[in-house]
Formats: sequence, structure tokens, C-alpha cells
Amino acid sequence: MERSPIETPLCRQLGIQHPIFAFSHSADVVVEVCLSGGLGVLGATRMFPEEIARNLADIRSRIGARPFGVDLVLPQGMPERNNREDIEAALPEEHRAFVDYLYDKYNVPRDGLAGPRSRFVRSDEMARRQADVVLASDVDIFAMGIGSPPEFISAAKAAGKRVLALVGNPKHARKALAQGADILVAQGHDSGAHTGPIGTFSLVPQITQMAANVPVLAAGGVATGQHIVAALAMGAAGVWVGTAWLVTKEAHTPPKMMPHLLAANSDDTVITRAKSGKTNRQLRTAYTDEWAAPGAPEPLKMPYQDILVGDLLGAIDRHEIEPLLGTGLGQGIAWFTEETTVADVMRRFVAEAAESLAQLQMLGNAVPQTEGTS
Repeated sequence: MERSPIETPLCRQLGIQHPIFAFSHSADVVVEVCLSGGLGVLGATRMFPEEIARNLADIRSRIGARPFGVDLVLPQGMPERNNREDIEAALPEEHRAFVDYLYDKYNVPRDGLAGPRSRFVRSDEMARRQADVVLASDVDIFAMGIGSPPEFISAAKAAGKRVLALVGNPKHARKALAQGADILVAQGHDSGAHTGPIGTFSLVPQITQMAANVPVLAAGGVATGQHIVAALAMGAAGVWVGTAWLVTKEAHTPPKMMPHLLAANSDDTVITRAKSGKTNRQLRTAYTDEWAAPGAPEPLKMPYQDILVGDLLGAIDRHEIEPLLGTGLGQGIAWFTEETTVADVMRRFVAEAAESLAQLQMLGNAVPQTEGTS
């Protein structure tokens, strides 16, 4: 295997060529990243346990012994039981009426089907069932977003898996380190989906300094090879990338959504709680605008917002209701202006990083030496 110009010690530890970790809900993206020398991580939070098992087995069959990961969002304070009826009974009438208004205004078909967010309740019961499948699999890395419950960390380590924790501030990083996380992802404000208030350039160096020998991946706005080099310069051992893969053929992005992604700039994203109940960076759409408009109700807490809007969001995706059609994505979307493939993105990242490193070397060589230095 040819040595990467951006190889780090973490690459050698994991047996990968490039320190590029790719988060995606598409198994095809995960596979192609692994085959291109990176490490793919499957976002499986909205999958039933049996679906997780099928996807992990499928990925393994296609990548051989190469390492890969799976990510589950495991927030604290969720209901114990996976009981949709209990959650629905607690939904305020004002919020139900607002969702009905969106159905009617945008002619969204009421097809009677659940969406990814409402197929089941994000609950402790479901988290345990999902985690059990991950622990029983041969996946190499168990990534945990929005919380890293100690019982899952210890179980994963006992099963011989590396634990990766996503953190958005130093407090969360300290907690994850104390609980034994093997890798941290310092997720800056630029990031897509669930994100925090601290910018990537402010967050990453704080986390790398406190992490000592624990590898840190930089996330949030990583969209070019230059960004990768900048992350390494801040002490990161690699990068965590999600937005880049949305414009690849392997992501299977809905055809009507793709032009909006390719035309989007960084300021075409918006932080909203209208999807999940937690702060979530999304493509700005009529859906996010409606929830931000005067008179709109305040989004509910997770998992109540999930159940409130889940069927609607599922119908929007299935029927491609264009004004409302959106996705989680980061501010780095501005760098992606044409549909491509995972392999091409990986090649571009590495080539740009190598060029950036060469330019820095030239700059260093061009700096005049002062008297008494060597």
C-alpha cells in the first residue's frame, strides 16, 4: 500500500492509508471510503437492530478485513420504552395543528407510513437493542454521538472494539476521556446535523491539548485537502467528514435534492430544532423557515419532536416535496458544486493535502534565516 502524504500514527494503528473518517447513512459510501484508503462509519441510529446487523454484514463482505465503524446517537434522558402511543398522547394540540398546516399548505400526501424518525421512539430500550447488535458484530469502531453512556463504552471495550466519542465542547471531552474513549471527534459549529456553539478552529486545539495521547479527529467544515492539513497542524490525528459524501453517487441523494446541494453556499445552512428537538444544522428549506416564522410553535424536546414530525418528514422524502426537501449538512457544502463519486472525493482530498504540504515546505524554505539560527 502506497504511503499517504497525510499518514499519521492513527493510520498505522488502524491499518488505513489516509486519516479520513467518513460518516454516512449509506453503506455504499462506507464501502467506497474503506476501499479508497479511509475509514467509513455507518450512521445507524434510525435503523432497527436487524437492519443494522444486515448492513454491517454487507459492508464486511465487500471490504474484507479493512476496518470500519458504526455510529449510534445515544442521548441521555430518553424514555425507557419504545412506545410511540405514549409519546403521541403527550403531543400538544397546537403542535399537531401546525404539522397539519404543513401537510395541507405543501400538498404532502398522507400515505400512512412512518418516517425514519418515527419508525420507533428514540428510547433506552431501543438503544440497548441497537448496541447489542453492534457489540455482537465484527465492526471495528463503535462511534457514539450526543452522549457516550459508560455502560456502552465498557461493553464495547470488553468486546475488543475501539470507542469513538463525538464531543462539541471541552466539558464533554473531559467526560468521554474519563470514561475511556479511544478516539475523540472534536465537532465544531460548522458541522452538519447535531452540532454545538464552538467553532472548529477554536474547539480542535482545546481538545487536542487535553486529550494527550488519545487521538482527536477534527470535524466541521472539512471540505478540502487544505482543511485536512490545517486540522493536522492543530494537533488532530485525522478528520471526520460527512457533508462531502452527500454529493456522491453512492449517497443515493434524492434527485430533486441534489441541485439544491450543489447550489448551496455556507449561509444556506441553518441551525434548527425542528427536525429532532436538538440543535441541528440543516439545509435551509421552506420547512425550516416555517418553524422559524413568527407564530410557529417552539419545537418540542427529543424524542417528542421526532414523533411529531417524523411521518411528515418521511412523506416529504418519499414523495420528494421539493420546497420542504432537506438534509443535515455542514457549512463546507459550499465547496461541492458538482455530483461526483466517493473515490474522486478521496483522491481530491489527498492530492490537495499533498499540494498544500508542498507549498508550506516551500514557504518554510523561503523564510530567510536570521543570524545565529540554523
